[in-house]
Amino acid sequence: MRKREEEIIKVYKVPKLTNPSLVAAWPGIANVALTAASYISDSLKAKEFAEVQSLSFFDLNGVLIEKNLVQAPRFPESKFYYWKRNKAGGDLIFFIGEAQPVSRSYEFANKILDFVQKFGVTRVYTLAAAIVPQFADKPRVWAAATDNELLSDLESNGLVLKGNFYVAGMNGLLLSVAKEKNMRGICLLGETPRYLSDIGNPIASQSVIEVLTRLLNIEIDMTELEQMVKEARQQIDEAIRESRRQYIDQFTVPLWERPPEEEKG
Repeated sequence: MRKREEEIIKVYKVPKLTNPSLVAAWPGIANVALTAASYISDSLKAKEFAEVQSLSFFDLNGVLIEKNLVQAPRFPESKFYYWKRNKAGGDLIFFIGEAQPVSRSYEFANKILDFVQKFGVTRVYTLAAAIVPQFADKPRVWAAATDNELLSDLESNGLVLKGNFYVAGMNGLLLSVAKEKNMRGICLLGETPRYLSDIGNPIASQSVIEVLTRLLNIEIDMTELEQMVKEARQQIDEAIRESRRQYIDQFTVPLWERPPEEEKG
């Protein structure tokens, strides 16, 4: 027998929210989504109020060893946070998942949305990465939405509408389930090159944050993020230089080492 919803989602506090929207994110390519959502949530000092019981959707296949000592089992956390916008309404709920569920993803998405609908959520934002071939000094932000009216608004905000593409994992699935529930949804995707997909790219996250905060009409302190971006640019520049050095070493043969038949003028 499946657990009841109140057992799957553990609630610590029931906040009184006015016209809230949901911002949800999980780890993904270059951690663009998770970095962006977590940074906004932390900057607003959003308060934790509920979590999904991980045993329902996750399994463990190993153990962490620290200083040669076996650690107790630790499941990924999937938590809800809230932020109130004084008296004006337009409050926010953040859902931050440490890992993608390993099974029952559709049910997972339904549980999340059924829960936030109880607080009056009608609009959902998810974040993701858009893979591009080259690194851009200022990554663009692609957009997708659940209806044409939202798409028109996004296009007027200067976002890129690419037509047909696929958003993998929960950052994509949640929006599809939201549409099924007649909730409106937007996905913002920060451009990131494929060769950075296995490491964090806060530069793409910064582009997404700038767009999302504008759409939500909120202001946050970007100082810490700008430092993260500065450090990331230095690391990326060094990685590009090293890649070029390796390419030259591998494919370039000095003139004095070439066979005679290659020495033609």
